[in-house]
Amino acid sequence: MTTKYDVKRRFKQCYAPKNTDWEIVDIPELRFLAIDGHGDPNTSASYRQAVEALYAVAYTAKFAGKGDLGKDFVVGPLEGLWWADDMGDFLARLKDNWYWRLLINVPDWLPGEMIEDAKRTVLGKKKNLAAAADVRSETLHEGTSAQVLHIGPYDDETPILTRLHHDYLPANNLREAGLHHEIYLSDPRRTDPAKLRTILRQPVEAQSG
Repeated sequence: MTTKYDVKRRFKQCYAPKNTDWEIVDIPELRFLAIDGHGDPNTSASYRQAVEALYAVAYTAKFAGKGDLGKDFVVGPLEGLWWADDMGDFLARLKDNWYWRLLINVPDWLPGEMIEDAKRTVLGKKKNLAAAADVRSETLHEGTSAQVLHIGPYDDETPILTRLHHDYLPANNLREAGLHHEIYLSDPRRTDPAKLRTILRQPVEAQSG
């Protein structure tokens, strides 16, 4: 019997860190379902619809893979890439100015046509999830990255992110080499904000010169 693919078990160094200060890890190439947007995730209807569409496509593709291919996978945690035209807006939590790319990991063996079929199925069954049309397959290879486990409310991330950019990276002769990445290990609807577990990740590279 084939073992069910579970990204959190397969890549523990990426999805189960215990360090609460920044450490360097090597992130392999991974495949995702992805959808882009802009605005405050707390108030933007498009953000909520994007999350719902992403999960709907992921679960539809999961069941199709299990039925048609005899292969199964655990739908991974919600992840997000975040950026702003001005990095200061990001650190200052000016969320109306944020851009985001939401992600859910899927296995390499899931055919692209099965993802497209899943999108069509979702669009046909759930008229309120038009955002499913914008879901796509994307491969991400972040490589060398600084990573930390943050425990607590999302809005309490500012001090540890400030430390990353103002202290940790300069002290280690590093600079940013990609977008800020967050992995949400807790369900915010069911978890005390003080106990939320979020992986914060920043691809980096050596400073030249």
